[in-house]
Amino acid sequence: MNESTEWMALSQIPGVGVTSFWFLVNHFGSPAEVLGQSVTRLAAIPGINKRQLQGFAQKDEVFSSCRRQLRQLDMSGARCLLFEDPLYPDSLRRISDPPPLLYLQGDGELLGRTAIAMVGARASTSYGGRTAYALAKKLAASGVVIVSGLALGVDAQSHYGALAASGSTIAVLGSGIDVVYPRQNIELFKTIREEGAIVSEYPPGTPPEGFRFPARNRIIAGLSSGVVVVEAAKKSGSLITAQLALDEGREVYSVPGRVDSFKSEGTHWLLQQGAKLVQSAEDILEDLNPGGLMAIRDHGGEGIGGDISTSLGSKAIRLLGCLDAYPLAREELLEKSGLEISEFSEFLLLLELEGLIELLPGDEIRRTS
Repeated sequence: MNESTEWMALSQIPGVGVTSFWFLVNHFGSPAEVLGQSVTRLAAIPGINKRQLQGFAQKDEVFSSCRRQLRQLDMSGARCLLFEDPLYPDSLRRISDPPPLLYLQGDGELLGRTAIAMVGARASTSYGGRTAYALAKKLAASGVVIVSGLALGVDAQSHYGALAASGSTIAVLGSGIDVVYPRQNIELFKTIREEGAIVSEYPPGTPPEGFRFPARNRIIAGLSSGVVVVEAAKKSGSLITAQLALDEGREVYSVPGRVDSFKSEGTHWLLQQGAKLVQSAEDILEDLNPGGLMAIRDHGGEGIGGDISTSLGSKAIRLLGCLDAYPLAREELLEKSGLEISEFSEFLLLLELEGLIELLPGDEIRRTS
């Protein structure tokens, strides 16, 4: 019997979760020994319930399913990492409830590198999305692996930022590694599969049911040296991930937002509880201090938002300097800049094309970088 099949089969016995998996393995010595027990013998073990006993009675069908899964994994270039596999990440082994196995597609070597998790609102604001993208890009450019959950909003922008820096990123799924959720991120999923790594504790074909995502979050935290929260409501999955990180002795970082936005309530609450304030990638890198990380290139003293191109010209830079993250009426900006109306319109268009400003409803303008 293949050892991978035994580990997979025990983890997939109906009613056997992570806690009961490790309880049974600790009691009998190995997945093979557990599966070799009769239902009568298992029924004598305190804590084993009726549903689990019914599941063990179906173990032949479970074995057949696992053999098919292993063939599918092999055909797709994916693999199953057992807890004992040398490639299984040490950081994940040390959490209180480690997954017995990980399904992996992509570069498994990333699992052992210095990593930071980035999480936040799915329905992020433009500020939250830009901030996640820029911060992930700088961290990835410095050699840090970005870990997130492939969700819309902050998760997706964090992955995109890492990829834009030709850096590394890991997507942890709340479904099987062959199930893309949400479907809007299918192209991002394909890119990460080719250039990074896709991981899950769930077997191929597992649907993205709601209860799986809180469990998924412990893996995101467990793979990382720390968790960065970018925009989060007071009650959100991002704060669950932050709490899981604290429980495992990992650092929690929080990016401040607007005080009048409910999507900043969670991040501001974390700051009140002692999370480290993040204004730039260096706030995180100075804590990590991993050997061999490159210095951030060309950050020029700027914060999360990024650098300003010197090719803009002095007048365009002057106009940009009149703006910040809070909207300003066009007429007020014109007066503040001291530019002629023709120059003002020309440089405003230039800054918009460069992605440095955002034109808002009500004829207002705000700086994005």
